[in-house]
Amino acid sequence: MEQIESLKTSAQLESMRQAGLVVARTLQTVREMVTPRVSTAELDEAAYSCIVGAGAKPSFLGYYDYPATLCTSINHEIVHGIPSHNRILCDGDIVSIDCGAVVDGWHGDSAITVGVGRIDPELQRLIDVCTDAMWAGIAAARVGGRLFDISNAIERTVAAAKSKDGRHARYGIVRGYGGHGIGTALHEDPYLPNYGKPGRGPVLRAGTVLAIEPMITTGSSATRELADGWTVVTKDRSPAAHVEHTFALTEDGPWVLTAPDGGRERFGEVASSRA
Repeated sequence: MEQIESLKTSAQLESMRQAGLVVARTLQTVREMVTPRVSTAELDEAAYSCIVGAGAKPSFLGYYDYPATLCTSINHEIVHGIPSHNRILCDGDIVSIDCGAVVDGWHGDSAITVGVGRIDPELQRLIDVCTDAMWAGIAAARVGGRLFDISNAIERTVAAAKSKDGRHARYGIVRGYGGHGIGTALHEDPYLPNYGKPGRGPVLRAGTVLAIEPMITTGSSATRELADGWTVVTKDRSPAAHVEHTFALTEDGPWVLTAPDGGRERFGEVASSRA
């Protein structure tokens, strides 16, 4: 039976927790800066200062020659948008902010999507659906379960939102991009798609660490990459949301390493006894 081989010890998880907390604090700082007329470069500069000031290193800067600390993706941009002084946030935009940090050789990785000023309620609903799907995926992880149990929980949550929101609701799950294992490398096996049939994929074991990151659009799931070689956008220019947490699977359930409370507020004490 296929299993995930890269398992982390308790001591290694503690190091990953420290990296996760650096990422959480950095994203909170950047979230508070998201207002109209702020450039994505300003967000990136603040993130770099937060990470380095904590004695950590940015995971993304220099990764395959990526030129920044954050990925900042606006509106129909899904992932890997490059911060720039020319990218100015406007009232009504949404921006996805992806951040990673390394502490003692161990990575943490998390992302948020934030509204700029007053946003359309449908865009807020998109963010909420994406966030709910991520937490449903985390909650579906259990020792002895299978990887695609997580994928299926994400897919079912998005499908339920479509049903609830009526025939005009279109939530596309982006194909070709998804979650991943994480540890001493930013991206490790296994790849975690955001859709799939339950009961498939590697068996989950205590010590498994995954970065789970649904990417949801209000239209088609089709994508294309821009000429910068990084930014991925929706082909139909529909808005997209991207959220992410890094979590470890323990005998007591998921421990969300990039959530300050370890995940307690979202899915209860049983899921995390080590906030």
